[in-house]
Amino acid sequence: MRRASTGFRGRATAIATVIALATLVPATASAGGVTAEPVAGSVQTVEPLPPGLGLPGTAREYRITYSTRDAAGRPASSSGVVFVPQGIPPEGGWPVVSWAHGTVGLGDACAPSRNPRSQRDANYLGHWLSQGYAIVASDYIGLGTPGVHPYLEGASEATAVIDMVRAGRAVVPELSPRWMAIGQSQGGHAALFTAHEATRYAPELDFRGAVTTGAPSNLESAFSIGGPWIPPLGLDGLSVFATYILAGMRATMPQVDVNSYLTPRGRELVDAAEILCYDAQAEAVKGVSVGDLLTRSLGDAPMHAALTQYLGVPTSGYDRSLFIAQGLLDTVVPAPLSFKLIADLRLSGVDATYLTYPTNHDGTMAASLPDSTPFVRQRL
Repeated sequence: MRRASTGFRGRATAIATVIALATLVPATASAGGVTAEPVAGSVQTVEPLPPGLGLPGTAREYRITYSTRDAAGRPASSSGVVFVPQGIPPEGGWPVVSWAHGTVGLGDACAPSRNPRSQRDANYLGHWLSQGYAIVASDYIGLGTPGVHPYLEGASEATAVIDMVRAGRAVVPELSPRWMAIGQSQGGHAALFTAHEATRYAPELDFRGAVTTGAPSNLESAFSIGGPWIPPLGLDGLSVFATYILAGMRATMPQVDVNSYLTPRGRELVDAAEILCYDAQAEAVKGVSVGDLLTRSLGDAPMHAALTQYLGVPTSGYDRSLFIAQGLLDTVVPAPLSFKLIADLRLSGVDATYLTYPTNHDGTMAASLPDSTPFVRQRL
């Protein structure tokens, strides 16, 4: 049960925190004058979230930018939002849910911290707030920060989601080190990578596990059958996702020469993918199949190896529990992809709960709450 609002003292503390953090500039030079890399998770900027971009049921909401690492371990920046529940934090602080969002696009204007949440996402996040969890929500690298967002690059998704916890705790000291990752769609993919890396990457935190809904997996195998001969397959958003993946690979894996796989029309659409949000990109690719994008097979050895490195979900090496929810009517991430994932995870001895629901892609979020809520409660 929550107590009443902390009132003036709490608001004054929040304002003081924002003012103090807004003036912080991470150290960039050592005593010897040599430029030092920013510390992963260090806060770069912080401001109150503008009206209309928040969630009901919060006491405070901040938009921040912070330091993280890309897939090669190089310094990068990300942005995101911290949502603090109403009331008095429990002993040890508010347990934390690090939310990994679904596909919105690659352009800076698509960043969730710059836009109102969809009603579906707002309801889902509102549920976790109502359970007494603070929420930190990364935009991922390149969405609202420099560079092209490396869409579905698992390693950089994970660092952004983990470092968002570090940054959130720097902004709001009442956040506990206990945390879990929860993600939908692209965010489910991110949450799996996060679960694989969290304890090693941020040992000072207390990672407890992950929940995924509609998480893509085995895409490296699915896309490897792609080539100019592929007809429309009737999967929702497939051409959009293909252009986003190829744009991300082109920006982060120049050795692959993605453009050499693309038709002139394909190159135009992959260029557009770097700036267009999902609805606009869906309009741009209307009537265009994956085959129309390609001049040759994505299954050749260099491209398959690159797809595996970029997309492939680890199937061993997890040290915390997973909850994986899949909609049987999902035409965005078809269920057979997750059938193979859970089989491979269990063969490796991973502690993974796997449940299916008679829902479509987005419907799995709400449908799984009666099962995922106690899973999270038992761990946080």
